[in-house]
Amino acid sequence: MILNELYERSPGAYQDLSADNSQTTLDSLRKTRLTLRQINKLRQMNSIREFEFKEKLKNIRKQYGAAAAAPAM
Repeated sequence: MILNELYERSPGAYQDLSADNSQTTLDSLRKTRLTLRQINKLRQMNSIREFEFKEKLKNIRKQYGAAAAAPAM
């Protein structure tokens, strides 16, 4: 668990159970094919993950970055 997850609520809609058709049966021998809708959704999810990663890096740099220099007198 990440410390920021304690304070910030994560989005709840990462998985759409109504669109999940990954369950296979014993009689299915063919490989499933991705539809254009599924490919587009994967692309959007990848973009969201990339954005979240960049935001996480910003927070880490702010936490562990060098402190501002004290003004000289």
